[in-house]
Amino acid sequence: MSADVRIRSGREIACLALATLVWLALPPTVLLGQEDAAKEQAEAEKELPPRGGRPRDFRIPAKETFRLDNGLEVTMVPYGAVPKVSVQLVVRTGDIDEAADEVWLASLTGDMMQEGTATRSSEQLARDVASMGGQLSINVGSDRTFISTEVLSDFGKDAVALIADVARNAALPEGELERLKADRLRQLSIQLSQAQPVALEEFRRRMYPEHPYGRVFPTDEMLQAYTLGQVHGFYERNFGAVRSHLYVSGQFDGAELREAIRAAFSGWEAGTPAIENIPEPTVGRAIYLIDRPGAPQSTIYMGLPVPDPSDDEYVPQLVTNTLLGGSFSSRITRNIREDKGYTYSPRSQVSTRYRDGYWLQTADVTTAVTGPALEEIFSEIDRLQREPPPEEELRGIQNFLAGIFVLQNSSRSAIIGQLAFLDLHGLSDEYLIGYVNRIYSVTSEEVQRIAQEYLRDEDMLLVVVGDRSQIADQLSAFGEVTEVAP
Repeated sequence: MSADVRIRSGREIACLALATLVWLALPPTVLLGQEDAAKEQAEAEKELPPRGGRPRDFRIPAKETFRLDNGLEVTMVPYGAVPKVSVQLVVRTGDIDEAADEVWLASLTGDMMQEGTATRSSEQLARDVASMGGQLSINVGSDRTFISTEVLSDFGKDAVALIADVARNAALPEGELERLKADRLRQLSIQLSQAQPVALEEFRRRMYPEHPYGRVFPTDEMLQAYTLGQVHGFYERNFGAVRSHLYVSGQFDGAELREAIRAAFSGWEAGTPAIENIPEPTVGRAIYLIDRPGAPQSTIYMGLPVPDPSDDEYVPQLVTNTLLGGSFSSRITRNIREDKGYTYSPRSQVSTRYRDGYWLQTADVTTAVTGPALEEIFSEIDRLQREPPPEEELRGIQNFLAGIFVLQNSSRSAIIGQLAFLDLHGLSDEYLIGYVNRIYSVTSEEVQRIAQEYLRDEDMLLVVVGDRSQIADQLSAFGEVTEVAP
């Protein structure tokens, strides 16, 4: 007997007959509508992608960690099948080590370090790293400086030697100083011509008064006045083995790399330990307005301090942020972008540094709706504080965060980035191993609690860059407005 044929009971046959008579009695237009609807449903079901599975927990590849006698830490992680290797030296120095009159001195020092060593000119340095299939980059951040390259595996030991040469023997040639200062002056001019960097500078200045984290841009005069002696002084004070961690990830010969690392770095002086200058951010409602006459948009920066990555509340805070404003499907984005059309690209984030973090919502909104946009942002925060999010909405956000986390760990440099993150914030490997589970363990009630405890309306710092004549009255509805000279 065919699999599609079976013996039916008398009751089944009667029901089928009745259904047939009803179907024949229907008008043709109804029948056609049912057929079209059935066809559309079938097409929709056919095109619907399968439901994604839950991302797996992250597993850190087997790694080797050791310390040289001078204090340099080393982590080596075999990863991937492509014959390439990433080598990155992370030094605990950056903006945090600048005095009030030294803003961007750390970045200028990093620029100078790429201009050659005691044995290599800048041209020779570039040729040497290019011959390995890579390029050298030096990036300076708030707390750390990254000296990095990614080369073919056959040149792993040569890359280690080259990075050691740059870190230990930077030439800092006087002939390049004026050119590099001129480059930085152009960058400064471009940044200050844009509303968002201006808003960020004021936001950080107000949140971290008298602290390096609060100093975003130098003045032209400050930058022009830097001397070679200041660059040498910053380099000598802040670059040493005890502040540094060398990471190697990719395909490499472990014994060969260990020998190369010891040969290249063992003679490096220990130097001084990294400083701990933890800020005490300002808390409390304040509104600052920077006038840009005739501006068609208002740039909004609003936020307040929140837990940093060393705190157990950090991961729940990430989930809360992503649901509220940190993803394309977040509530604030749907509200003021999709529903209201006030802005094109609103975004919130949890911004972190060493033992420091703040929540930040940004948006460029049409001038006429500056006040209404702020009202909607605050209303979404208030709604989350009143009502826990539906389980389905929360699960979508968790799937997004877990999936992004998996993608973020899919390269050699990404593995190094995650390990460096752990080391900066004093976290164990368990943070990465249990991250996906921790994301999924956050409950709707926990998201509501995080919003209540940490996203307090009355403590929001607001900075708005826009046309004062058009937006001052709109802003006054949210508190006293202080006008700041641009």
